[in-house]
Amino acid sequence: MTGKVKFCHVYSLSMRASKHTHSILAIALLFAVLSCIGWVSYTLFFRSPSATSDHVKILLPDQEKKQISPLPEQDVVLSSQHADADGYASPEARDGTQPAQESIPEEEDPVIIVETVQNGDTAGKILQPYLTAAQIQNMADACEKIFSLRRLRVGKPYEITLKKGELTRFVYEIDMDKKLIVTHADGVFAADLEDIVYDVAVRHVAGTITANLFQAVSDTGESAMLAIALADIFAWEINFIRDIHPGDTFTLLVEKRFREGEFKGYGRILAAEFINQGNRFEAYGFRDADGFPHYYNYAGESIKRAFLKAPLSFTRISSPFSPKRLHPILKVWRAHPGIDYAAPTGTPVKAVGNGVVTFKGWGKGAGNYIALRHNNNYETMYLHLSGFAKGLVKDKKVTQGEVIGFVGSTGDSTGPHLDFRMKKDGTYINPLSIASPRTEPISKKDMPEFKIIADGLRKKLHANLPVAESEKPVPQQAAGN
Repeated sequence: MTGKVKFCHVYSLSMRASKHTHSILAIALLFAVLSCIGWVSYTLFFRSPSATSDHVKILLPDQEKKQISPLPEQDVVLSSQHADADGYASPEARDGTQPAQESIPEEEDPVIIVETVQNGDTAGKILQPYLTAAQIQNMADACEKIFSLRRLRVGKPYEITLKKGELTRFVYEIDMDKKLIVTHADGVFAADLEDIVYDVAVRHVAGTITANLFQAVSDTGESAMLAIALADIFAWEINFIRDIHPGDTFTLLVEKRFREGEFKGYGRILAAEFINQGNRFEAYGFRDADGFPHYYNYAGESIKRAFLKAPLSFTRISSPFSPKRLHPILKVWRAHPGIDYAAPTGTPVKAVGNGVVTFKGWGKGAGNYIALRHNNNYETMYLHLSGFAKGLVKDKKVTQGEVIGFVGSTGDSTGPHLDFRMKKDGTYINPLSIASPRTEPISKKDMPEFKIIADGLRKKLHANLPVAESEKPVPQQAAGN
């Protein structure tokens, strides 16, 4: 009995101890759970992201099954723009963001207006939509010493450049070689002249006369301007009114100028050959010792002479020089001490040589006429003109080839023509019979260089080969448009 009581008492104590232990364990477990919850909350809401353990991974709501691996640790290098005044990292550097950059507005593309001068256009009318009256005057003043804006011509191209609606640049093509450039910045206009840049190709052109030079050049596919340029070169050697015959031939090397692939006219004729009735005439362009361009034959003699063969180009002789001729109006026999060149009214008349104007006016039967005095006691007269060149006055000096008047039918005349006369020592002479002296030949100093150039061009003329850029001479003015 006593043993049973003891056992029961021990069992009762054991049960009470067991219950007490379980209570302690439950409390400890609860405390551990609460501690964990507290630690996680502290980690998520109070510590910075950089302080979290590499082993803590956060799942995004839409990636519940996709874990994001932590980035590997990297050294951070601070530039001066990420540091504050004391050299510490700026907030942007600490949180990994870049500082906000000031936005730069995109620059507007300029607007370029390309037009040509129309009838009735003036500089003021063209510029009025873009400049005030005061600005137009300022621009005209800036251009005056370079190229007057009053000289704009119908058909000439120009460009206007606008930036944000303001005129910043004006370009006007004066001729085939020069253009006016006007810039406008900060209220100031500046003007200058620039060369027009072309793509230049040298072409070999050859033809045979069947009717006249114009037709022969046209048959090669080239324009009339090239025929005029060729005739101008040999104007001292060949009378293209009287001397041209079927079967005559010509060959030349000429620059053709292009802009954006479009043909814009002829440049220089580098070399030319004309065979007239079996006589060979050659011309090679070369700058003399003073830098002036001229044409010379293969021997180095100047093509240019004291007088041109004729004061007109491409007309016909309607009445020759004669000691006795029946006057078509007066119906009496009298001398005709000149040569009549039939030509349309308004055809330009050129001075056959350098000289001085001794008379300009009306001469009864001569109508409007001009008289020039030349060196070595030569005189020339130009009768029956319809008008005179602008600015021509008595005592003015004129140069060979300069236009001095225009063909007409004034005075005793039955139709438009030029009566051209020449005197030597006060006596009328036949202009076609004089042996006009040549001008200065190539100097001895320049002859070796000239020969090298002439030899190279002569081969190209006869072989129809392209001209190398290094072999080009620098002859006289452009051949024309």
